[in-house]
Amino acid sequence: MPSVTLHAATDRAHGSASSRRLRHAGSIPAVIYGEGVEPLPVAVNAKDFRTAVSGDQGLNSLITLDADGTTYTVLAREIQRHPVRGTVSHIDFQVVDPDQPVVAEVPLHLIGDAVEVRHADWEVDQQMFSIEVRSRPSQIPNFIEVDISELVVGSAIRVGDLKLPKGVEAAGDPSVSVVATHAGRAAKPVAATDAPAE
Repeated sequence: MPSVTLHAATDRAHGSASSRRLRHAGSIPAVIYGEGVEPLPVAVNAKDFRTAVSGDQGLNSLITLDADGTTYTVLAREIQRHPVRGTVSHIDFQVVDPDQPVVAEVPLHLIGDAVEVRHADWEVDQQMFSIEVRSRPSQIPNFIEVDISELVVGSAIRVGDLKLPKGVEAAGDPSVSVVATHAGRAAKPVAATDAPAE
């Protein structure tokens, strides 16, 4: 995964008044942090930041942050937004080692058709829409597909059932349900089909 370069100014003043002035001028106050790195307050151009995370990787985009001549390889982590406008008001940039695993949140996309579930008038219930994975920054997938084709009434797909790309592993509890099934209003009885043959 190629990184994008983003310039960061290191001369921003502290305080809420200064942060408001920065935002009014089209910049976003931020901080660079990470193992072995002293927290460094910076500011980045809002438009440039939106461009940097507008690709398929979104907020998992690997960014080369040029802080007035010193470069850091970072991921955008904690993103604070204005409660009304939804604009980004603060960013935490985490310094990462491209060769070491990190934990990232990746969206889940359902694919396929749960024919047996649908024919029984049951419903597919997506209970998780994203999952935390652990991988090297360059291997973070854009999304993970969840194939529901083999679902039957009463069954579920759990975190441990997901087919993850090579080099990627789930960071959460493998027993947590990602997709479940439940009876719809017109659900057909399934007891007879569930009973063992004599």
